[in-house]
Amino acid sequence: MHNGALKIFTGNSNRKLADEIARYLGLSLGSLTVGQFSDGETSIKIDENVRGMDIFVVQSTSQPVNHNFMELLIMLDAFRRASADRITAVIPYFGYARQDRKDQPRVPITAKLAANLITRAGADRILTIDLHSGQIQGFFDIPVDHLFAAPLFIDYFKKLKLDDAVVVSPDMGSAKRARAFAARMNFSLALIDKRRPKANVSEVMNVIGEIEGKTALILDDMADTADSLVKAAEAVEKRGAKEIYAGCSHPVLSGLALKKINKSNLKKLVVTNTIPLKEEAKNCPKLEVLSIANLLGEAINRIHEGSSVSSLFV
Repeated sequence: MHNGALKIFTGNSNRKLADEIARYLGLSLGSLTVGQFSDGETSIKIDENVRGMDIFVVQSTSQPVNHNFMELLIMLDAFRRASADRITAVIPYFGYARQDRKDQPRVPITAKLAANLITRAGADRILTIDLHSGQIQGFFDIPVDHLFAAPLFIDYFKKLKLDDAVVVSPDMGSAKRARAFAARMNFSLALIDKRRPKANVSEVMNVIGEIEGKTALILDDMADTADSLVKAAEAVEKRGAKEIYAGCSHPVLSGLALKKINKSNLKKLVVTNTIPLKEEAKNCPKLEVLSIANLLGEAINRIHEGSSVSSLFV
């Protein structure tokens, strides 16, 4: 158990989620002033004593990505210089994760750069949800608790009592996640062979698995432009799926994503609140939002108490 008092703070990226986490823990959010200088630089001031305390900073690095990422770094630096005993960066959605390897010449490994910056800014450990790839945990030289939104999706889809369903991985990179989900739901598994000619553009090459006459459940970590998701739905419909659902942890929903989803053959896209929905998305009839707050709150409590978090890794 950590001897210092537990305190939750947040920046501007997802204050509503931070409020929900604090309520789950029976706490109020810590007092923190986040402002800007006239030229747009971020200004941070901690408005209460945090010396020797166990601090959890909740901040998704979602849109506006660079601004929210800098807010996180500056908050971490402020808590380190204010003599907090331990600082955990709670990053429900970890941006800059898609460039996690050199897959072509002269490109950066941005996920490693982001990990280095967060560590150097003052984080002692990381708590996050559904990283784009599990290997990113190894980019940090500090402990990483990597949780999954799967339990929320399992509860949701069990209530629908879907008959003869198949879990569809929209690409090979998501196959492990989809396979584990299919095993928990006792569903069959199908894979989509996808090619990306350039960033945010995908082409479905082939569908591997039995789809005809089944309810298809497409599972992925994020919906960004929704191009991959919509094309996967079209592909399984052509293979004879009778109904199509999708579950994505992170609703990035950039560009024309909402229009694509509304025009698609998806019956429902289930997401979590790791990223707050844009105003235009809140009335989308095909979107269902599940709260990740209790899962994160329980993880925070266990980290603070020094008890096992592994039972949440499902």
